[in-house]
Amino acid sequence: MKVLVATEKPFAAAAVQGIREIIEGAGYELALLEKYTDKQQLLDAVADADGLIIRSDIVDNQVLDAAKNLKIVVRAGAGYDNVDLTSATAHNVCVENTPGQNSNAVAELAFGMMVMAARNMYDGKSGFELKGKHLGIQAFGQVGRNVARIGQGFGMEVEAVDPYCPETAMVELNVKPVKTVAELYAGNQFVSINIPATPETIKSINYELITSMPKNGVLVNTARKEVIDEEGLERALADRSDLRYVSDVRSGNADALLEKFPGRVFFTPKKMGAQTAEANANAGTAAARQTVDFLRDGIDKFRVNR
Repeated sequence: MKVLVATEKPFAAAAVQGIREIIEGAGYELALLEKYTDKQQLLDAVADADGLIIRSDIVDNQVLDAAKNLKIVVRAGAGYDNVDLTSATAHNVCVENTPGQNSNAVAELAFGMMVMAARNMYDGKSGFELKGKHLGIQAFGQVGRNVARIGQGFGMEVEAVDPYCPETAMVELNVKPVKTVAELYAGNQFVSINIPATPETIKSINYELITSMPKNGVLVNTARKEVIDEEGLERALADRSDLRYVSDVRSGNADALLEKFPGRVFFTPKKMGAQTAEANANAGTAAARQTVDFLRDGIDKFRVNR
């Protein structure tokens, strides 16, 4: 069997070596398609692959049609909205993600941006400290739990909301559960967004939520740009000169925000949450192990389509 690693943004060399050891150690062939510049290259490479490991690469119906032997796609990372799950199911292809492998890296980036926002983007002017401030976490998955851990290390008061997480799991980690998203935003000067982009969450972070934040509110987005109502965000920043927005995902109106609100808005040059050597290796080798487990033993613990 053949496993293709198709990464427009390649894994680090150490991660590739770890993937190779796992795939070839199981007796499978490993093929690499790195830094490809044309979709046809992916279509050609996947034609005879039994397994496919990707990062942010798009796997749509066209790719799945081209992959006649494909049995599994593993997205090295938590998010998987770059894979057409409906088409994958129709093609009888299992889709998995690797939850938790990038979570500490994403959480650390969130705090790097929080500190930068609190210090006025390091412009030399007096800012404020994180200690004693209230931090709200929207979604208490692996990233959210790491955000909570680090926030407590800063001496912050931490709250969270997550309809899919038992409140007892939060309480056990000394995190205060809140009932609604509205309560979370109204009660916390810092809010960390960790939700996926779904029909329920797209554009759900709107003007009303953002402007309900306390004075000097800092909104931190390491999730997806689609969850932000961009017009509402722009209006909120215009109406509340104390608000700040820092993000690992560049919005469609990023240039306008940066021009209109200098010193209050920041975007990373590209999505960087998982861009650490450790996260890169963790996600890549986890994807390789999951691919082997499925091809060899049919194990689909991290399956996200049915």
